[in-house]
Order: sequence, then structure tokens, then C-alpha cells
Amino acid sequence: MSETHTLYAAFAEKIDAVLAALEAEGTLPPDTPRHNVSVEPPRDSSHGDLATNAAMVLAKQAKTNPRALAEKIVEHLDRDALIESAEIAGPGFINLRLAPIVWREEIAAIAALGDAYGKSTMGQGKRVNVEYVSANPTGPMHMGHCRGAVVGDALASLLEYAGHEVTREYYVNDAGSQVDTLARSAHLRYREALGEDIGEIPEGYYPGAYLVSVGEDAKSEFGDRYQAADEAEWLPIFRAFAVERMMDMIKSDLGKLGIEHDVFASEAALQAAKKPEAAEAWLREHDLVYDGVLEAPKGKAPPEDWEPVELPLFRSTKYGDDQDRPIKKSGGKWTYFGADLAYHMQKAEKADELIDIWGADHSGTVKRIKAAVAALSEGDGKPIPFDVKLVQMVQLLRDGEPAKMSKRSGNFVTIADMVDEVGKDVVRFSMLTRKPEAQMDFDFAKVVEASKDNPVFYVQYAHARICSILRKADEQGIEPSGYSLELLGEDDLALVKQAAQFPREVEAAARAREPHRIAFYLYDLAAAFHAFWNLGNDDAEKRIIVAQQPDLSAARLFLSAQIGQVIRNGLALLGVEAVEEL
Repeated sequence: MSETHTLYAAFAEKIDAVLAALEAEGTLPPDTPRHNVSVEPPRDSSHGDLATNAAMVLAKQAKTNPRALAEKIVEHLDRDALIESAEIAGPGFINLRLAPIVWREEIAAIAALGDAYGKSTMGQGKRVNVEYVSANPTGPMHMGHCRGAVVGDALASLLEYAGHEVTREYYVNDAGSQVDTLARSAHLRYREALGEDIGEIPEGYYPGAYLVSVGEDAKSEFGDRYQAADEAEWLPIFRAFAVERMMDMIKSDLGKLGIEHDVFASEAALQAAKKPEAAEAWLREHDLVYDGVLEAPKGKAPPEDWEPVELPLFRSTKYGDDQDRPIKKSGGKWTYFGADLAYHMQKAEKADELIDIWGADHSGTVKRIKAAVAALSEGDGKPIPFDVKLVQMVQLLRDGEPAKMSKRSGNFVTIADMVDEVGKDVVRFSMLTRKPEAQMDFDFAKVVEASKDNPVFYVQYAHARICSILRKADEQGIEPSGYSLELLGEDDLALVKQAAQFPREVEAAARAREPHRIAFYLYDLAAAFHAFWNLGNDDAEKRIIVAQQPDLSAARLFLSAQIGQVIRNGLALLGVEAVEEL
């Protein structure tokens, strides 16, 4: 069996074969375009298992009305033993009900593929660079970084599962003024470690206690060599030292979330390698950077100290931006945009597609960086698809009150604090229970609540319940078996239909670059299993283990085991462990 298994794709091929037959018969003209033909589950499951719009979108080419073409299509579909019925609905939609053997075979397919069920070759090995987190290396990871970290990591896993070759990248902003501030703050803590009374932390420095250990490390590394030295001597050394220690801390915090990056790209190294200069030269050569004067600020009188300055400007208006953007400051240093432009040029050298995960507070820069990447890749003859996913902040609640977070004050809740309190799996799954562009609250009480309203618990409980049922069956000497699947009835097969959506959901989520769809799907699958289990409360014949019916029990246990497999596969995509007991 191939790695890619999508039941819906198999039936789309059947529809395509019918349309080819209609071409051969002359009902459809030769080479009729079929790209708008869809085959997917109907919105209302009572209408059937699948629906196709083939007759609706092809009737014009056939020079007939949709219902008449639908009748021709149904004639062919009725000959397929795997299709129990094909019915025309409304103006020409066709609803299909599949034979029970299709769903029994799907259970067997889940068992045969195991961890690979849902995997796809859709990506065809396309190289995708996913950059996420990329927090300034000035302190530990806090909740402001958590959601983007989880979304980016889950997206990278989803794309890999769907057949892409993925690079997980972190951009280290280690060339800006904030790194000089970090170095000075670390040197202050270094002097403190050497016994100095440093008094109050000066305004503008990073006051967080996390720098105390950096100061101690510097004491061990340098002794008192730089205690009284001039800043010009120690600043570059402490800049590199502090960044290295901060990145170790950041990597440790991300590790608690199960997140590891493949590449840590340094802005300082980028500039040392003259990448921004190379980007500027290339853009000038293609008339995309010119020397010009920025317009005065709009909407109000310019500040008294404002004066026109000639700067190198990127023609971002050519790509839909509202004004051209400077790539250098008046003092000759690169703007953040100028350095970022060169960084994306560097990433594009080794990727077929770029995806950035940014906080929603960066929304104003999306248009210009997309314009830059479009310019660089188009001019290079290889347009690079580039997408920026914006992630809203998370409001952290404790006892119903917002918890304040401030990196500069040192008063914030770290990712490490969160994971230590509620666990990695709870944090990760919770971050994916809403669309990333939507605001969300993270309430410490609710995320550990044992209720249907808590998606983390509800999905984990479904898997734990399946494991408990299988343990109970083992104690009774009942083996899960696929040999009696023909005993499964309508309620049993309805659960299979829900599980069979997983490969399709994987491909749809990967195509849309939306890993939260998998979390939503898992909640629905868990709800379907809990409802299936609850049927036995009212009818003993509908229990999973039915007294005096070992063959039926074995079949339902086999079915339950495969539902557990699908839940495990989905949770693994999200970086969440499927627990066996709660």
C-alpha cells in the first residue's frame, strides 16, 4: 500500500474515469477541463458520504443542463459495486453513498499503515523554510513568544507529514542596539558577581534576575579581567558572550515545549558577510533601489527637527506598498527592513517556499517584506512563494485576572514556568485550539479542567478511554480482530467515516498552512468516539465489549484500536503525547 492513502482521492479518480468515458462516448467534448470538479463529503452527512459538482461545472461544455448530465454520470456510477447509491440533488449535484465494504476496508487500511496513516506525498519534496519564534536574544522565552513557537513548530511538522522537505529556522537579532543594552546589563551583573554593590539597575538596562547567572558565568570565564576595563574593550566580548548564554537559555526553554530548530541564522553574521550590501547592489542593478528623499510624515505637521534626507529607498510601491522604504538609516547603518530583506534573500537561496510566523504587532511590515521577496525572487527568474502568518497575543489569566508580562521589568511568566505548572502537552494543544489570527485567553484553571469544554482533556481522554477498553478486553481474553468486521453496523461504520477524514484533513491543513485544523479535527473525532461509547449506556448490544458475542466484541475492539491510532497520529503532528491513562 502506498504511503499516501486518501479514500476521497480514490473516489475522485473514479469520477474522473467516468468523465473520461463520457468524453469517449461523445457526451463531453475531448479534453474537457476538469480542474473545477470537486469530490468531497457533503455539508450534511444525511445526504450521503460524498458529493460531486461534476455535472454543475461541466454542463455548459456538454451543451446540456446539469441534471441531464448528472443522469449520464449516475448511469456509470451505478455500475460500481463500491457505490451503494448515486442520487441527483437540487440543480445537479450528485450525492453518493458508499458500500459498507469501503468503510471496513478503511479500518484495515488504518491498521496496515499505522503511524503512516494520513501521511501524504502531496508536497513532492518541495523545500519549505519555516521561520518562527526569532525572539530577540535578550531574555528567557515568555508567553508572548509561546503561541507563535507552537504554531510554527506544528506547521513544520504538518508540512513534513504532507511530503515537504522542511527547514525550521530561527533568526537571531544579534546586531541591533538592544544587544548592546544586553551586553551592558550583563557586564553590570558580572561586576555584581565580583562583589561590587551595583545599586539600582540603571534606567534602560534589562533588570531581570535571569542575568544574574550570566554575570556569574562571565566571572568564571573572565575572572576580573574586564571589571574596570573601558567599555570599548569589553562591549564586543560581552555582546557575544551574553547572546550565546541567552540563546542557550532560549533553546532550553523551547526544548521544554519539544521545539528544536535546524538553523539559527545570525543577523550579525549576515552583516559581517556583507549580505545586505550584496542585496542592495543586486536591487540597484535591477532599478529596485534608488537614492531618494522620504516624504514628510503624513496627517500632521512634521516635527520641528525633521528635515529631508537622501536615503537608499526600495521601490516597494511597485509591489503594492503605500510608499518606498529606506534600507539604510541616515547614519549609514542598515534599517531593520534592509537587514531583513538580505536575510530573506539568503533563505531563498536554499528553499522553494518561505513561511514566516510573526506576532500580530508586526502586521505593518508584511506588505513591504513580501514586496522585497517578490522583487528578489522574480528578478532571479525563480519566483518564491512567501507567506507570513500573523499570530495574536495570548492573554494569560490566573484566578480570572490578567497576568502582566514585561521583558524589560523582568516581571513576566516564562514558557518554562508554564510548562512546569501545566505540562508541555497542555500548553501545545491549547495554543492550537483557536485560529492563530484570533485573540485567545490561557486560563491556568481551565486548561487542566477535566471536562468536555477543555479540548486538551477531551481528546486525551478519548485515547485513554480506548486504551482502558483494550486493557479490559485483554484481561477478559478478547483479542481485537479485523476478521469479523462484517458484523459492524451503521453506528460502528459512522465512526469509521469520521476517522477516514484524517488524511483529507492533513492535506487540506497543509495546503492552507493551518495546523490548528488538526486540533479541531481531533476534537470532533474524540466527540464521535465518546458518543459511540455512550451508546452502550442505553443499549447493552451497542457496547464495545458485548457479553456472549466475542466476534462482535473483537470487531469493535479492532475498530476502537484504529480510532486510537488516528488520534495518536494527529496528536503526534501537534507535538502532543497520546496518554494511556488519565
